Amino acid sequence: MVSDAKQLLKLIHQLPITETIRVINVCGGHERSITHAGLRSLLPKYIDLIPGPGCPVCICPEEDIYQAIQIALHENVILLAFGDLFRVPVNTPINGVRSLDEAKAKGANIHAIASPIEALSMAQKHPECTIVFFVAGFETTCAPVAAMLSEGIPQNLLLLMSGRLTWPAVNMLLNSDEQNFDALIAPGHVATIMGFEQWRFVTTKYQIPTAVAGFTSESLLCALYSVLRQHIENTIFLDNTYTQVVQASGNLKAQQLLTRAFSIVDATWRGIGIIPNSGYELAEHLSANNARLYFPEYTHQARKNAGTMPPGCDCAKVILGQIKPHACALYGRTCSPRTPIGPCMVSDEGACKIWWSSGIENTEDKISLLD
Repeated sequence: MVSDAKQLLKLIHQLPITETIRVINVCGGHERSITHAGLRSLLPKYIDLIPGPGCPVCICPEEDIYQAIQIALHENVILLAFGDLFRVPVNTPINGVRSLDEAKAKGANIHAIASPIEALSMAQKHPECTIVFFVAGFETTCAPVAAMLSEGIPQNLLLLMSGRLTWPAVNMLLNSDEQNFDALIAPGHVATIMGFEQWRFVTTKYQIPTAVAGFTSESLLCALYSVLRQHIENTIFLDNTYTQVVQASGNLKAQQLLTRAFSIVDATWRGIGIIPNSGYELAEHLSANNARLYFPEYTHQARKNAGTMPPGCDCAKVILGQIKPHACALYGRTCSPRTPIGPCMVSDEGACKIWWSSGIENTEDKISLLD
């Protein structure tokens, strides 16, 4: 396997392709690596790399964030969440509390954490307090949470789950009438947990070239070279260019922990809607630690109708790979990392923030270079 980035770029440029090939990358980490390394500017113009739905903060249901805000504002709790969630806006009337950051500014006891262990430590240090851990993330985030749960947690630690599985969203995308992707680069970190065989359905069901990739330029270019050759030679298969850590069956222990800790449920993805069997919810034997059951008065069904993106925001189209970030009318104008309107401009895995932070501005010159 060729592992040198310069060699891989040379091989890609030598491929006999003239028509545009659209390659979707599922993972926000992949998009960050691609954009920060400037790979699009180094690749042939016929390759169209499309950011996909791999940003858990971007697709976190608006009603879940709203629920976390209301619990933090109105209950005597300490609410913990990963830092990316703090500035995600929800749809509220003028002067309403729009984010966890704003709730914190109004006096809610909210803290940013980086790992489940910090949530456990907080609950153990403050047994007199009710701790609510707001969990948003994909399999790689939910697996450490499941490991924490397997060790047993104190009664004062409640979880508000907004965990998601990755493959159902990809299946939904590929099954859509608007799907026009020619190849897929699958997320290496998810495959580390779930195994690369989980992605075989893309090649067998949809006949789309697929390769699992890591996060270095070399691994991403290797995956891209693989799917391009598959496309040219019409020999479609599932490739693994992240062999250092990804195995066919994945991490069986982590999978067992996930199965024991969570039930798989139909779940809402912000801007997309309900995707069957795509969400992690606490298993029944852990219902005493389920924040939704503990605070049922903050589960408002009406919020599901409000769970779209903010007015004028095209984050949903970006997530679905229908447009590039700069095609949104708000990008770089009223929406920037300093003043985000949509969730894609908040998270470090959001395509809009990645592009803006990499200097891709909303100007005619920049757009003509990227399109």
